[in-house]
Amino acid sequence: MGIPSDEVVIIRPPESPGGPSLITVSCPDKTGLGCDLCRVILLFGLSIVRGGTLLPSFTPIKTPISRLPPCCFSFALGEKLKLESLLDFSTDGRWCYVLLWVAERGRKETRWDLLKKRLVAVCPSVSPPLVSEINSSDQEMDAEQKPQVFLLKFSCYDRMGLLHDLSDDYEMADVTEVLCELELTIRRVKVSTTPDGTVMDLFLITDTRELLHTQSRREDACNRLRAILGDSMCSCEIELASEEIASCLQASSSLPPSITEDMLTLEIQDESSNAVPQSSFLSVSVDNSLSHAHSLIQIQCYDHKGLLYDIMRTLKDYNMQVSYGRFNTKENGNCNVDLLVVQNDGKKIVDPNKQVALCSRLRMELSSPLRVTLVSRGPDIELLVANPVEICGKGRPLVFYDITYALKLLEIRIFLAEIGRHVIGDREWEVYRVHLGDDHELCASKDKIVDGVTKMLMGWH
Repeated sequence: MGIPSDEVVIIRPPESPGGPSLITVSCPDKTGLGCDLCRVILLFGLSIVRGGTLLPSFTPIKTPISRLPPCCFSFALGEKLKLESLLDFSTDGRWCYVLLWVAERGRKETRWDLLKKRLVAVCPSVSPPLVSEINSSDQEMDAEQKPQVFLLKFSCYDRMGLLHDLSDDYEMADVTEVLCELELTIRRVKVSTTPDGTVMDLFLITDTRELLHTQSRREDACNRLRAILGDSMCSCEIELASEEIASCLQASSSLPPSITEDMLTLEIQDESSNAVPQSSFLSVSVDNSLSHAHSLIQIQCYDHKGLLYDIMRTLKDYNMQVSYGRFNTKENGNCNVDLLVVQNDGKKIVDPNKQVALCSRLRMELSSPLRVTLVSRGPDIELLVANPVEICGKGRPLVFYDITYALKLLEIRIFLAEIGRHVIGDREWEVYRVHLGDDHELCASKDKIVDGVTKMLMGWH
């Protein structure tokens, strides 16, 4: 194909200690590829500090992608990229080059090999000839893939921070670290504490390797869990979930009494929380005057964890394809994003109503990507965290981890935790309900709990 490397994904270490690592992706394009890549990167706890993408009709054969000058991953407003002097080989179809500079958050060392494997998995396969129907075939594949759901049940004795340790994807001595290494994905969880201090954990999981139906795979998983929990584990079982149990993964149209439609409204929320940076600023605009073939989307906002993912998932939901783009963050936390996009018919966004709707949705998603609130449940309180689900059915990564990590830092025990999905209007939401122990008032005020969880979720801690 004439590309600089036969590898779809290349990860290069930082040029200097503490600097960002460079992820290069070279593969056929598809609508939503940027969203899928950003979701995987967010899952591994990495922050994207700079990025660029382009879909030229040329393929570089002399200059490695990582050494192309910055102008190749920007664009001059009003004209296409001037790549002819650097790129001299033409290909059929559309090819995508993505460069992302990512930084670790300093919790634990990133599993780069597994990250690369997950990134490759979301890229369209390289199989000539490149067909123009990659988008539709990929969507059909996503719709058809319904992995088997298994029920993981185990019980153990309670301790402070246990639930966080069960949900921490990046702690070496926790349960979910083992599940992640085994490539077992948590789809739903219900954790409760009995009066005698025993914790009963129910996880609905799927297996990326599709081997959990075998006895050896199940035994390996349970043995790894026992190695982590030691003598505190009472029992461990993995079985194929019944249709009735697996059906609970489907979104419900009814809301529990503690959840109101106001919480999940598509209107921009009132940002009066102390967790919101005082310098936060948000601007979204669409301009058709600067390019004859593309609509230019310009975004200025304050950075948060998963920012690029929130932008890309919104564009994916609107069937927008990013042809060229650049993204960078400044030291003060402000971000600038420039994207040249087309609709799924290959045309610009000329309908004023579509422009308004897209800008409004982007503003809403960037101002309130997650909703956090506390509600009363008799003498106790319940923490509610909600985030919108992609149209393809995938939820936001690491939400459960961040919630439990924030509560662990606040020294607040969790009595009950549930994850469910609910439909409000035409939108599906993933809702985390965490029933706090009755000693929460001794640990932190309600405002402190909301601010602490919000800052953790947004990466402002």
